[in-house]
Amino acid sequence: NHNKIPDLIFKQDRAKTQKKKKEDPSVIKEQEVAKIPSCMFFQYNTQLGPPYYILVDTNFINFSIKAKLDVVQSMMDCLYAKCNVPCITDCVMAELEKLGMKFRVALRIEKDSRFDRLPCSHKGTYADDCLVQRVMQHKCYIVATVDRDLKRRIRKIPGVPIMYISNHRYSSSLC
Repeated sequence: NHNKIPDLIFKQDRAKTQKKKKEDPSVIKEQEVAKIPSCMFFQYNTQLGPPYYILVDTNFINFSIKAKLDVVQSMMDCLYAKCNVPCITDCVMAELEKLGMKFRVALRIEKDSRFDRLPCSHKGTYADDCLVQRVMQHKCYIVATVDRDLKRRIRKIPGVPIMYISNHRYSSSLC
């Protein structure tokens, strides 16, 4: 019995070494390619153009206030366009209202007449999911956020630019 066990181990080791073969680099490998939507023709978004519709996140407004930036004017400076339409979803408004009196300045800014209000048809008030869902459906938005997790999620969607704050001014992946 003792003699048979080492033979089995050696046979298994030999089988493992035989299975490893060098791959031929000249052979073309089939890879699974992600399907890109038709609006991404020539690797840029044809639906995106002036007037720019900018989906604003809660923390973007709060960081703009901390950096003492006028939201609409800074967006114009960033995008080099006069026709920018900042948009706020119901979820973002609800999120700001939940934050309370500490963020009343941000709430007052978001209720400005220059901001477009976008109604939400889904249940719940989690703004990040709402923004990602809206951007996936319509590729005509720029997403303004400072949130790392939301940026990471939006970068996975091809053709959606992100506006963020760096060095006390707005920057965008579009410019």
